[in-house]
Amino acid sequence: LEKLARRPGELRSFQAVLPPELWIHLAVVACGNRLEETLVMLKSAVLFSHRKIQFHIFTEDSLKPEFDKQLRQWPDTYTKKFEHRIYPITFSVGNPQEWKKLFKPCAAQRLFLPVILKDVDSLLYVDTDVLFLRPVDDIWKLLRQFNATQLAAMAPEHEIPKIGWYSRFARHPFYGSAGVNSGVMLMNLTRIRSTQFKNSMIPTGLAWEDMLYPLYQKYKNAITWGDQDLLNIIFYFNPECLYVFPCQWNYRPDHCMYGSNCKEAEREGVSVLHGNRGVYHDDKQPTFKALYEAIRDFPFQDNLFQSMYYPLQLKFLETVHTLCGRIPQVFLKQIEKTMKRAYEKHVIIHVGPNQMH
Repeated sequence: LEKLARRPGELRSFQAVLPPELWIHLAVVACGNRLEETLVMLKSAVLFSHRKIQFHIFTEDSLKPEFDKQLRQWPDTYTKKFEHRIYPITFSVGNPQEWKKLFKPCAAQRLFLPVILKDVDSLLYVDTDVLFLRPVDDIWKLLRQFNATQLAAMAPEHEIPKIGWYSRFARHPFYGSAGVNSGVMLMNLTRIRSTQFKNSMIPTGLAWEDMLYPLYQKYKNAITWGDQDLLNIIFYFNPECLYVFPCQWNYRPDHCMYGSNCKEAEREGVSVLHGNRGVYHDDKQPTFKALYEAIRDFPFQDNLFQSMYYPLQLKFLETVHTLCGRIPQVFLKQIEKTMKRAYEKHVIIHVGPNQMH
């Protein structure tokens, strides 16, 4: 893959030039029919990012060639901003088939990332149905806000416990008053690998890898959302290890379909959109679908305002019959800021301040 990633005549990849600590590491697990969705997510990351990104793509053998082919077809101006590695789906403990079928196909792979990516210090894991509406750099900076014991960051599953799933239905321990959602998860892998985690199985601590399968065996008849439930159980027993970031970093239909309940998104705009419930592909939440299609269909080299932002504004006018569609500013605020920053950077750096009219 290292050789394949290098273009003809290119002597050194930028990975050889940049110190490793300056790289952003982004991981995703894609199985089944998630190829297009994953590529749109990666596109959103590359469109707005400033720093170089290493993509870690975990997928089935049948999807590997297509991922490789599609990513290499992107324009040079964007392929310079990332490198990608493709990994097979592997589970180091327990029954692989059992893990693979847990909740969504292959989703449990995320639990094993600290074990597999031994040379990676920190990592941002996202589900395939996530879209970045601002630079990945901005969520990566949250790693600096971890205190001495925190080793992972997630957003709450719900803002209002009385309507939350975990607070009403969970049959297992969960973090806080409403649980956490694992679709966007920032991790300090070095800390995860070196920590002994408190648990409900033995009085002493267990290493991450040693804890996963016994934990699954103990709670498998009580969990509904697979690996996310296991993470909630882990952080219930180890709350000091979790940094909770605001809902604008993992904004889902639940935050607007019953009325707007993510105050940070109202103030700052949505930073990371999470289209769970399949909303990019049906007509239940047209606001989410409009954003997905705008990024999917955006021609790489076009002007962001003309080819993405303005058409998006028009599309949003067709969604005002839904509760999510009645708050378009929540979806547009951050993406407008991001595009303005990208435009200003291009004009000042590439055109030059003296040539501006």
